[in-house]
Amino acid sequence: QVQLVESGGGSVQSGGSLRLSCAVSGYTYRSYSMGWFRQAPGKERERVAAIDSDGSTTYADSVKGRFTISQDNAKRTLYLRMNSLKPEDTATYYCVADPSGFIEWWSPLHRPPNYWGQGTQVTVSS
Repeated sequence: QVQLVESGGGSVQSGGSLRLSCAVSGYTYRSYSMGWFRQAPGKERERVAAIDSDGSTTYADSVKGRFTISQDNAKRTLYLRMNSLKPEDTATYYCVADPSGFIEWWSPLHRPPNYWGQGTQVTVSS
């Protein structure tokens, strides 16, 4: 059974940085994609960043240049480095994984990823 466990959330001031981690277990697919979504209270869920097993990445326009997604295959961990944080980045961040490439789920018109973590809260104060 696939399990995704996020950590690293917290409260920071505007302009600060955080690094989220997502520990993966039970995942046996040879090819895969992983990523991060977020959802703020009263707002729709938003795609943040994604990475394929070949290292290809994509980002939402709102985080380009500030966030970096990466993975450590040996540690089976996904990361999201968030710099220059803004109050509008405040949300619960969810780690996701899918047996297909992120092209299958990145667009809001496509199905959501198969596997989701429980989420970690990020709060950015002005």
